[in-house]
Amino acid sequence: MIELNGLTKRYGRTLAVDRLHLSIPEGMIFGFIGPNGAGKTTTIKMMGGLIAPDSGRVEINGIDMGRFPEQAKQCIGFIPDRPYLYEKLTGMEFLKFTADLYGVDPGAFPDAAHAMLERFSLLGWKNELIEAYSHGMKQRLIMAAAILHDPKVVIVDEPMVGLDPAGIRMVKKLFQELAANGTSFFISTHTLSMAQDLCDQNGIIHNGRLIATGTLDDLKIQANATEDDLETVFLKITREEQVGRPYPQTAGD
Repeated sequence: MIELNGLTKRYGRTLAVDRLHLSIPEGMIFGFIGPNGAGKTTTIKMMGGLIAPDSGRVEINGIDMGRFPEQAKQCIGFIPDRPYLYEKLTGMEFLKFTADLYGVDPGAFPDAAHAMLERFSLLGWKNELIEAYSHGMKQRLIMAAAILHDPKVVIVDEPMVGLDPAGIRMVKKLFQELAANGTSFFISTHTLSMAQDLCDQNGIIHNGRLIATGTLDDLKIQANATEDDLETVFLKITREEQVGRPYPQTAGD
């Protein structure tokens, strides 16, 4: 569902992403973790078609992002860490604007929007201007907009920022339900406990390189660790990479 082939991006002399190869199948929740400046945001922007790679290829649902960007983006729902919204629109107007961009059937929109707003506890605010929403409400609205068109792939940058515990629990349950129905998730996060709890597999990026991928058990083997704790394993792998003993990119390679 998501194929990254030799993805590379430079900013001047800085190699932000270095020949990244990754394949994520249908229905997987994949966590993308790494230190600040590791290349997570750059990777997400290339996946979403916001910036072009210097080399390599992004394929979403078998569609080449470089050759057919509109068709590829049609398959994606994008949830940023900081929601930028048209604050002079109401919540319902923003959903309608988003639905029109993605070509959602106008006849199906009212029921779909009502269901999304109800699920994200925003139904009572649907006719209020977004400028009156709290940060958490804006985050829930952008999530509702991102999945309104039933995307095959959802790209998420720090999904739980600004959400209260009830909101976090609701979002986890929603992601798991969508994944069970075939939606693939690519989640960039610093919250390693959430990545351990939610994600089927995790990839660790460091200095632009994907240095380890797999389940927690896979990563434990690569780190020669015994702890059942992703944070401990992550710190061990990145520390070893820093001192010049890189781990293989995938378990069993």
